[in-house]
Amino acid sequence: MPAEWAPHERTLMAWPTRREVWGDELAQAKADYAAAANAIAAFEPLTMVCNDPQEAAEARAALTAGAEIVELPIDDSWLRDSGPIFVVDEEGRRAGVHFGFNSWGGKWAPWDRDAAVGGLLIELVGDQRYEAPFVLEGGSVAVDGEGTLLTTEECLLNPNRNPHMSREEIEAGLGEYLGVETIVWLGQGLVEDRDTDGHVDLIAGFTRPGEVLLQSVAAGQPSHERMADNRDRLVAAGLEVVDFPILPSIEVAGEQVAASHLNFYLCNGAAIVPVAGVDTDAEALERIAAAYPGREVVGVPGGVIAFGGGGPHCITQQVPAAG
Repeated sequence: MPAEWAPHERTLMAWPTRREVWGDELAQAKADYAAAANAIAAFEPLTMVCNDPQEAAEARAALTAGAEIVELPIDDSWLRDSGPIFVVDEEGRRAGVHFGFNSWGGKWAPWDRDAAVGGLLIELVGDQRYEAPFVLEGGSVAVDGEGTLLTTEECLLNPNRNPHMSREEIEAGLGEYLGVETIVWLGQGLVEDRDTDGHVDLIAGFTRPGEVLLQSVAAGQPSHERMADNRDRLVAAGLEVVDFPILPSIEVAGEQVAASHLNFYLCNGAAIVPVAGVDTDAEALERIAAAYPGREVVGVPGGVIAFGGGGPHCITQQVPAAG
């Protein structure tokens, strides 16, 4: 599996459709997805999956003219987790891996259309398809492109994902299907992460091989001990850590939401970063720009998508360039 900063052929996204997730924020979610999509489309081709003709028309009206619209059956719009993961061999040939999907341990039913869409997207791209015989969400892993993978025990060892598999069997599966050799296990994700059981893409990401940008939280805050433990684990694994001490809490639809800036997406030449409309947004963008020199950093609305359960990273899936 290439690192996210490797060149992309395109980005895949899906249009929000499940009202049970978004409630009265569904219209704003669509507007914010469009903002993220249009920001990405300024840097690379983008394909938006829509559930039906009406939603395809909505997306067409909201997206830049260059964006591609395709109609495929979906339950909602988190393609990082329900979509395929693409891998590339030493000769540059690309294939898609279709993992099992069970709606983050059965949280939102039904999920049969989301469980199938990864395979349909591999067919759409035209790549060889591999079926992985276990559940894995793309937001639960991060890779450096050189054989090291970062994840959390809270998610991958959760009995609501693969209760029939041991840690060693999960490690073997990751090696077989993603081509990784070293797995660094963090402990837990954010306390405030109510949906994904500790997805790593809310708290950490490789900036280069050997270095990780990691959420840090002040003493006395809910996730302080978890993030301190994760830092210790990274250091023990021989990785350098760049601390990211900003985690705004905002109110959306009457709920307090942790709007993680670290759920950003690296597309060709840019970092698409969620902002929360608070005073620390500018500092957050500056820190991410420093972590990824040479990339344009683009802020996009993040509050409502965080309310739904993620950010720009959670709603995208990259198709790495082949050849």
